[in-house]
Amino acid sequence: MDQTDLILRLGLSTAVGFLIGLERGWRERDEEEGHRTAGLRTFTLIGLMGGIFGALSPGGNLLLLATGFVTLGVTMGAFMWREGQQKDDLSATSLVAAMLTFVLGAYAVLGNLQVAAGAGVATVILLANKEFLHEWLTRISWPELRSGLLLAAMTFVLLPLLPDRTIDPWNVLNPHALWLMTILIAAVSFGGYAVVKLAGPKTGLILAALLGGMFASTAVTLSLARLAPDNPGHVRLLAGGILAAGCVMFLRVLVVTALINPQLALAIASILLVAAATMGILAFVFVSAQNGGEVKGSQEFSLKNPFDIFEVLRFAALLAVVMLAVALARTQPGDSSVLAVAAVSGLADVDAITLSVARFGEVSPAAINAILAAVAVNTFAKGAYAWLAGGARLGLLTIGGSGLALLAAMVAWLRFQI
Repeated sequence: MDQTDLILRLGLSTAVGFLIGLERGWRERDEEEGHRTAGLRTFTLIGLMGGIFGALSPGGNLLLLATGFVTLGVTMGAFMWREGQQKDDLSATSLVAAMLTFVLGAYAVLGNLQVAAGAGVATVILLANKEFLHEWLTRISWPELRSGLLLAAMTFVLLPLLPDRTIDPWNVLNPHALWLMTILIAAVSFGGYAVVKLAGPKTGLILAALLGGMFASTAVTLSLARLAPDNPGHVRLLAGGILAAGCVMFLRVLVVTALINPQLALAIASILLVAAATMGILAFVFVSAQNGGEVKGSQEFSLKNPFDIFEVLRFAALLAVVMLAVALARTQPGDSSVLAVAAVSGLADVDAITLSVARFGEVSPAAINAILAAVAVNTFAKGAYAWLAGGARLGLLTIGGSGLALLAAMVAWLRFQI
């Protein structure tokens, strides 16, 4: 390590200590001089000290670093114990922050600069949001915490263990890919729940639907449909959210196609834009109709658990069946097979067939019809899913709105054909 690099790294060690000390000092800024163990200057010096210990540890001498770390911990612990007795305060946050400042200072010299800087900023953010985090803990329920932990386990424990390869005779079912889609569905449901709880039923549902529609409108449909049985007075609002996600889906297909094959996107633009506009207007009408209320005395919105793992698993099983059907359809020769694959794919997803067709590089009737068939089938399939998961009323509203949007798209398609 040359001198310039060492100076830069020691500067980062000092900067990390300064940032953490700035937050600690600001929080205790009203304390009299000599009545607090550590503030801006002390934390800055701790960061620099960690950097110097790192510089004095050639090859990462763990004994020297451990000596410095333990000495700092014992010394700061003794002073903060006395301070805690005087203030009747049992918090160990400042002690942990001081020890972490030393470690980050040493790592800035011995490790990756970007990681050290990022960890320092993350530390300051956590320290500065004490009140928000504590208030959040008082508001979170056990089902919400359990769902969050379950989602984390699904993502960080089980997903890495699944083989990222096909395991069936048809070379179709990839456990890693299937579980990743399952996680996406659960994440959309969990995120929608959080947005609704924070922003309120009307604003939260529409915002969650619009954001979810950018990634998985089918998951949004299932998530919102699950709320219908417990919220009979908000069925129009739920239908409006589903249609809003569908509107975003039309636009997403157009954008994805344009990024890969601009000429193909231009050929289907008018059809998809007409469908998106129609569905967006219908979503607005349904949401606006909610203002007057649908069922008197039942306007309180009821939220279920963030997501039901069994429903998520059932959809994953359905997705596996659809993927097998797509594989069988591909065995048929000719353009009709492409159309069949697109139609079957649309039962669960439109992105896969859109990406596949757009990569063909040509603008042919088969390519255009394949994308439109996938979009049409997916739109009607979501209406069926809404019916099955949310009841006949939600299903009729969703299928009716979807049908009008597809009818408008068909008119645009006939005009395009002419």
